[in-house]
Amino acid sequence: MAFTKTMIGAVGALSLMAGAGLAQEQSTNRVAAKTDWSVFVEDNPTECWGVATPKEVVNTREGRVVAATRGDILLMVFYRPSADAKGQVAFTGGYPFRSGSTVNVNIGGNEFELFTEGEWAWPATPADDAKIVTAMKRGADAVVTGISSRGTTTKDTFSLLGFTAAVEDAEARCAG
Repeated sequence: MAFTKTMIGAVGALSLMAGAGLAQEQSTNRVAAKTDWSVFVEDNPTECWGVATPKEVVNTREGRVVAATRGDILLMVFYRPSADAKGQVAFTGGYPFRSGSTVNVNIGGNEFELFTEGEWAWPATPADDAKIVTAMKRGADAVVTGISSRGTTTKDTFSLLGFTAAVEDAEARCAG
């Protein structure tokens, strides 16, 4: 039963993430810039998110740096009141993740694990989201490491300058 609830939650989270990612790609509704983070708002349904692109990208295969074609690489925290999504963390590496793999997030020496589905990765529970957001507020950068379906290891470094202001702004805009 717990597994079924987890899977239902995962599918729901995936649809929320896909919606937020699609909105990011199509949105012109950037309402604020907070150093290295931006805040976006969409209507119908109302959703607000803070998002950043990496400051450094390293792709490796068999220990060697390689060139890799990737889509948008985004780390985001979003709010969607209609789905009771508050401070949900999501990462897209711009490629399909290796089936069954996880993504590692390192913030100031604190390690977090995200599970993957397609091109998206996110924490398993809202409590995990909250722990990651707290670490992001305290940290200087987030290093996100994943493995593509082709076996390329990606290491993306995101600045957290402006993160707290962006997330608080996004949360306030979606407070209802």
